Amino acid sequence: MTTGKGDDVDDDLKESLIARFRAHLDAAEEGAPDGIAGDESDPGTDLHALFVELAALRTEVRTESRLVKDALDLFRGVVDRSQADREAALREVERARAAGREREAALLRPLLTELLEIRDRLAAGFAAPAAPVSWYSRILGGRRRGATDADSWREGLRMTLDRLDRVLRGRGVVPLDPVGKPFDPRIARAVATAADPGRENGIVTEEIRPGFLWEETLLRAADVVVNKTARE
Repeated sequence: MTTGKGDDVDDDLKESLIARFRAHLDAAEEGAPDGIAGDESDPGTDLHALFVELAALRTEVRTESRLVKDALDLFRGVVDRSQADREAALREVERARAAGREREAALLRPLLTELLEIRDRLAAGFAAPAAPVSWYSRILGGRRRGATDADSWREGLRMTLDRLDRVLRGRGVVPLDPVGKPFDPRIARAVATAADPGRENGIVTEEIRPGFLWEETLLRAADVVVNKTARE
């Protein structure tokens, strides 16, 4: 059998625990953030605030997306302008190079033509037969000396002609080779005709004055003899 004193102690303990629990709940309710409090009269207000925040966030995202798009468009425009400027610069460089080549050709062509004239004279001198030794030289015993001098003179002409041909080749000047080929009025001029029955009509039989190309373009046309046989 329990005593009345023990029952009083249990009641006091229960009331103490209940009081402490209520105090704990009150403290938790007072410290809770807005919109999460235990007041049941406020649920609509919290939901509205959430929608307002979501709408603001959506507006901010749209604004930032538009800013990003504008930045990308600006960057793309800068890249396009840079590409266009680069292409324009390349075209200008190519135009300047072409103009430089044209000026060089205009200045160099007359000089090369003059060199060809000098070459013609050297080639004609080298092809000419050696002058005979005079009777006076033969009487005085100078036949051998005269022949030696003539040989030295021709050798000097040959060396000079070879040197000039190397200079011309270095400048891209190469001779035409029309002999034995059909006459081409674009690179040759017919200054005479021949009657060789062993060749077809229109075939070049001889080159009177050589023609030359310069960098794949005609520098001087060749003067040639063209075959022309009578047909029955």
